[in-house]
Amino acid sequence: MKYLYTAIILPIEDGSGYYAKVPDLPGCITTGKDFQDTLAQITDAASIWLVNAEDDRPDEIVSPTSQRDMDIPSNASVTILQIDTISYRAAIDTRAVRKNVSLPAWMENLADKRGLNCSQILQDALMTKLS
Repeated sequence: MKYLYTAIILPIEDGSGYYAKVPDLPGCITTGKDFQDTLAQITDAASIWLVNAEDDRPDEIVSPTSQRDMDIPSNASVTILQIDTISYRAAIDTRAVRKNVSLPAWMENLADKRGLNCSQILQDALMTKLS
C-alpha cells in the first residue's frame, strides 16, 4: 500500500539534533543527528508503524489529517512522507520461503523445456498483483 502522511520535525532545544513525529500514527516518533538523518529515521519509523498496523491492527490506519487542521509549532518544519509498505517489506524481509503450488503437468513440462524459472515467474506475477 502507498500512504502519504505529514511529519513534523523540530530542533532539539540543546542543539543536539532534531525530533520528529507523525501525528496521525500514535507513538511514531524519533530523533536524528541532523535534518537529513531525522527525515530518514521518521520515514523508517512510519514505514515500520504502517507495516505492523497492516498486519495486526488495520483499523488503526487512519486517513491523513490536513495540515490546516494540525497544531504545528512555529519553529517546526513539516514534510509529507510517502510510504510504500510493499517496497519496504521487499527491502527488509529478503528471506526465501518455500511455497508448494500445483500446476497442470503439461504446463510444468513445457516450462521445463523452455528453461523457465517458475519461482521467478510466480514472484514477478505476485509483485504485479500486489502493487
